[in-house]
Amino acid sequence: MIKRLGAECIGTFWLVLGGCGSAVLAAKFGGDGNPLGIGLLGVALAFGLTVLTGAYAFGHISGAHFNPAVSVGLWAGGRFPGRDLLPYVIAQTLGAIFAAWILYQIASGAPGFSIDANAAGAFASNGFGDHSPGGYSIAAVFLCEVVMTAMFLVIIMGATHSNAPAGFAPIAIGLGLTLIHLISIPVSNTSVNPARSTGVALIVGGTPLSQVWLFWLAPILGGMLGGVIYKWLGPERPAITGNG
Repeated sequence: MIKRLGAECIGTFWLVLGGCGSAVLAAKFGGDGNPLGIGLLGVALAFGLTVLTGAYAFGHISGAHFNPAVSVGLWAGGRFPGRDLLPYVIAQTLGAIFAAWILYQIASGAPGFSIDANAAGAFASNGFGDHSPGGYSIAAVFLCEVVMTAMFLVIIMGATHSNAPAGFAPIAIGLGLTLIHLISIPVSNTSVNPARSTGVALIVGGTPLSQVWLFWLAPILGGMLGGVIYKWLGPERPAITGNG
């Protein structure tokens, strides 16, 4: 269990450092219009690549959840034992917090760096209303996060099913997360992961931290919904206990 939790902590650390790091450090590198900046497409791809590489690195150790909503969804879908939920969630959240702290140490090394807690998407944070990148309402953000997380669980459970092509699951999951970001960055700055939201919100404080409850509630509900849907759709498979 210690090794499994370590893998979840490191994997979530990599997801937040790679995904949020691309948004903070590289999305607008050189200023608006600079061809070196990776933009929305690059950030979306970065999140997908962190999951893809992390799944290949740690999937055989812990199952490569890297996300409390994924762990809860797999439990709801009959793929993960309930006794392991809390330790996994704690490990994932700690990994995300450490990644956000490391990212802040790196970002603050640039001249003039500062975080405006009143700006939408500050330090890759998630938000609704004035803190949504597109100004989307709380209802729109909630619905988006629920649906996107539900579909993420359907992709994960389908790609890792025993009848699916072996060895390709991380690719499908990584590309699925990329697509989710392409859709929902303008809406919520894309969470679908409570740990990821919490890590950066703790650094920013203010409104992003006060709104982080939604980015626990909506992804958890979405994860459970996706898990139940796939459990109904797909044939049964033995529970994942950390061995892939």
